[in-house]
Amino acid sequence: MRLVILGPPGAGKGTQADFIIDKYKVPHISTGDIFRENIKNGTDLGKKAKSYMDKGLLVPDQVVIDIVKDRLTWDDTKKGFLLDGFPRTVAQAVALDAFLDSQNKKLDSVININVDTGILVERAVGRRVCKSCGATYHVKNKAPKEEGKCDKCGGPLFQRDDDTEDTVKTRIQVYFDQTSPLIDYYKAQNLLLDVDGKGDMKETFKRIEKSLDAKDA
Repeated sequence: MRLVILGPPGAGKGTQADFIIDKYKVPHISTGDIFRENIKNGTDLGKKAKSYMDKGLLVPDQVVIDIVKDRLTWDDTKKGFLLDGFPRTVAQAVALDAFLDSQNKKLDSVININVDTGILVERAVGRRVCKSCGATYHVKNKAPKEEGKCDKCGGPLFQRDDDTEDTVKTRIQVYFDQTSPLIDYYKAQNLLLDVDGKGDMKETFKRIEKSLDAKDA
């Protein structure tokens, strides 16, 4: 199963991705994770990406496209994948389609999570990330058992530089300005599955499952 998951910052894409890869047994390919790994290691790509991410801006298309195309050649993607954070623009989507076509493959579905802006800001500002393993929490909705400490590995939790309220609002506006056209692009291909992302994350996943099952039926 080859999937893309869409949704503005704070929509819960990471949590839903965890549920999806657990059930459907496909690798989770997150451009955000790839960039953060490079930032952590101080690579040239990491430095370039950080200069954009810290301002709440998108990393230029060609940089992202090249990274994703390389990742999709790995052996673990032969039976499918879940793309998270890519594509973010129609140009990236066109490049993805062209690459998959060259491999005689195509997308199966594009999951679009819808959440009100006010909820998005609250979710993102309250997010905390483990410095050691990258696990994510929320001060209200998914608090760790011990404050400031990761349940999985015991590592310290922190708030990302790009999770401040002003930066989050900028990221949401950038998303709607530059990424929303993807909705029309994938609707035209009959690939889009609109999912209500309000409320409990497990309930959202049930709605995703129902949509995917109906598409395959």
